Amino acid sequence: MRSYPSLVLSILPLFSAFILGCGSETSPPAASIEAGAAGDVGGGESLTGSPVSVEAGGMADDYEGPKREVHPEVVLATSYGDIRIRLDSEKAPATVDNFLNNYVESGQYDGTIFHYVAPGSMILGGAFTADLEAAPTRSVIHSEAANGLKNVRGTIAMTRDPEYIHSATNQFFINLADNPNLDHVEDDEAKYGYCVFGEVIEGMDVVDKIAAAPVKDADGFPSMPVDAVVIKTAKRVR
Repeated sequence: MRSYPSLVLSILPLFSAFILGCGSETSPPAASIEAGAAGDVGGGESLTGSPVSVEAGGMADDYEGPKREVHPEVVLATSYGDIRIRLDSEKAPATVDNFLNNYVESGQYDGTIFHYVAPGSMILGGAFTADLEAAPTRSVIHSEAANGLKNVRGTIAMTRDPEYIHSATNQFFINLADNPNLDHVEDDEAKYGYCVFGEVIEGMDVVDKIAAAPVKDADGFPSMPVDAVVIKTAKRVR
């Protein structure tokens, strides 16, 4: 398994392949996906025994998790305004559990930024601070991209390393348009897709405002907003 610095350098060329080589079919930039991981892919703080942890054997086929609100809601209070997201614990139980319990409830998203904007495609965030430091992560999780939910405008999905299906941690994106090229097709790395686990129910105008922000390329971060778009707080409200 490659270390974090070598992984970054090896995957950077894939950014051009995904963004420039696929026409309008834009995937989350690989140069950013792995950077939130701690150490090797599959690394990070272990959640030994948790059904969402790859180290613990992945998510069991019959995993239901503890009884909880099927559609919990989270508000991302950003420097551009509030974004209210309804999560789908029925279709993506392990992913929602990871998002809520490992990052929202622990305050891990507070102070992170939307560090990548692809107008007409997506905004990407949750993995870096305004100082471009990688935020702490937990273990990588088992992908639920085959849950039937589609990457359509307004949905939220997890990013992952394109070379590893089960590599998502804290980084997510919000779709600005329908992105069928990011949906699950079959069980291989290239066509497994990206797991949708909720949708924006209030604040798409804020999402669009972020998408329209001036961007720059700097320090290995392509298409990053010139003025940091900060997630001040991420709080569960239902």
